[in-house]
Amino acid sequence: MSKKEKEVEKPLNIKKYTIIILSLLFVLFLVIIGNVFDEKSLTCGDETLYETCSLSKPYFCSQGTLIEKASVCGCPNLLTQEGDLCSSKYQTNPKDITLNYVLRGDENEINFTVYEGMVDYLFTIPGFIYYSSGEDPSRTDFKLKNIDEEEQRELLLPLVKKIQNITNNREDQFRIAVSMVQNIPFGYSEKVINLGGNRTLSYSRRPYEVLYDTGGICGEKSELLAFILREMGYGVVFFYHADENHESLGIKCPIEKSLNNTGYCFIETTGPSIITDNSIEYIGGITLESEPEVLMISSGDSLGKSLYEYRDADEISKINKAIRDSGKISILQKLRLTKLRKKYGLVDEYNPN
Repeated sequence: MSKKEKEVEKPLNIKKYTIIILSLLFVLFLVIIGNVFDEKSLTCGDETLYETCSLSKPYFCSQGTLIEKASVCGCPNLLTQEGDLCSSKYQTNPKDITLNYVLRGDENEINFTVYEGMVDYLFTIPGFIYYSSGEDPSRTDFKLKNIDEEEQRELLLPLVKKIQNITNNREDQFRIAVSMVQNIPFGYSEKVINLGGNRTLSYSRRPYEVLYDTGGICGEKSELLAFILREMGYGVVFFYHADENHESLGIKCPIEKSLNNTGYCFIETTGPSIITDNSIEYIGGITLESEPEVLMISSGDSLGKSLYEYRDADEISKINKAIRDSGKISILQKLRLTKLRKKYGLVDEYNPN
């Protein structure tokens, strides 16, 4: 047998070819994964792909920023196209406002323009609802009436897009929205509804009016936050504590973190606080003790299981309980309380020894 024939009969090096094939498969895997991550990263804050129109007209994702581009994306039916912009007939007498928020201890602001024309329009809308015979009035119906107003939505949506332009991280968008609404000052409207004669009724502001007045009470501010979080795609409910006559918001979250196993985490909107912390002491030493009525607004996305707020809320709840029980806390607890207050922009409610 010749030398050449012997080389032909030499068995294949299985190990060598296995390594080559596995290497090629690994490279292919990296390419596929890389493409997936590249595609995901090439989106705007509302998950619209680069160089495409958002589901919310007239917004267009331009290199990571949502911009108005009505010439390409069109306008909603209620608005009029003017070049790349969409305008409302209620955009009269503009006023610039500043909305403050705190994200992990950093104080920031959002500049936004509101319009007196929209406020005047909303004031003319009747606050009552007609029910057919046999239908029972529902608190949820009145909440949805305030949140769903179509003309109002078109002038509130730009605020949602401003938040989504700050970061692509959805959980941080949620945090910014919550802190922003919490930092709107608490206060009652000066308007009243004349019922005839000398009878009047306190006026309840709608979400846009809370922005215009930069003020609101618990239910009014909760409606504004409910609108924003629903537009971001989250599941939202209202919590109504009848005994305390108090309204707060709930956002869909892991059931073990939720309020009374409702599947929705507690959010106080009257002032800065940590989500899930329902141990807050209100003016007059009032705490929320009653079982809340749960009012469904939307059944969207849930918060994740690993938010740092869950741990922080549990810690501050224990510290506040120690303060109420004994009036004193340890040096370590005091240091942690100081850090948590800065992290969330909390008001210095306590001054323990």
